[in-house]
Amino acid sequence: MAIPLIVICGATATGKSSLALNLAQRLNSIVISADSRQVYREFDIGTAKPTREEQQLIPHYLIDVCNPTETLTLAEYQEQAQSIIQESITSLSSLPPFLVGGTGLYIKSIVKGLKIPRVSPQPKLRENLQSLGQKQCYGFLQQIDPIAAQKIHPNDKVRTLRALEVFYVTGKPISEQQGENPPTYPILQIGLDCGAEALEKRIERRTEQMIAMGFVDEVEKLGQKYGWNLPLLETLGYAEIKQYLIGKISLPEAKDLIILHTRQFAKRQRTWFRAYPDIEWFDANHSEIAEIVWQRVKEFIDASTNHSGIALT
Repeated sequence: MAIPLIVICGATATGKSSLALNLAQRLNSIVISADSRQVYREFDIGTAKPTREEQQLIPHYLIDVCNPTETLTLAEYQEQAQSIIQESITSLSSLPPFLVGGTGLYIKSIVKGLKIPRVSPQPKLRENLQSLGQKQCYGFLQQIDPIAAQKIHPNDKVRTLRALEVFYVTGKPISEQQGENPPTYPILQIGLDCGAEALEKRIERRTEQMIAMGFVDEVEKLGQKYGWNLPLLETLGYAEIKQYLIGKISLPEAKDLIILHTRQFAKRQRTWFRAYPDIEWFDANHSEIAEIVWQRVKEFIDASTNHSGIALT
């Protein structure tokens, strides 16, 4: 018997969390977050983190697992998520866990089993490399790891630095330490999407809700507690409210910028996820979206478990 993993992915504001909660409740299963900001404590409203009440309905994992001053690497996320999934699918209950979120690399690290070099960020090394300039750094990369250099754009500072960092720490090119080792359990990938106009309305509505829920107060408390230079305060939503709070723009301007930047971010997410043919797409705006996806989930579980006796109602 093979217990499957169910992935729910897609662009921001498409209703992934609410759908996952609905389905997980029907199965009495668990939800594992695949959101790169929900892992941080105190970053709640601006990350659309499930409320405490929602988290009490069904166990949620990889939410609030580190402090805002810490960094959770992709390798650390993968290790923790894989451990939770493995424990879930081998437990006596044998119910499929749900992996839910819009961080494509988090999801890819699980469904593709990415081999990730276990090298933590090296601030001093990065600072020294950055001082040399991107052109010289990329030249170094071409010398020590030409295979990686072919895959990295000459202007991609982040990936160039990471490749150099891995080499200087381990002594081995990053290209030799990468690859895939896909899991053996079956995976159903559900994608939520809707038309651009409908998605924009969803983004506008959610931005209004965040403001109404006290987003400004949340950002102000974070800035006062950790300082306005906290890197997480430069991320989507927080950066715009921060600009308002330090007097550079008005609140209506901040709101408009959040909507604009969220639209742009959602477009990048859609491009990322559309590149993966294994994802089955559903209309997030369909009035019966939960029932439609539930039927597909039941079919998949039945096929994966050979009608193993899991109660599906």
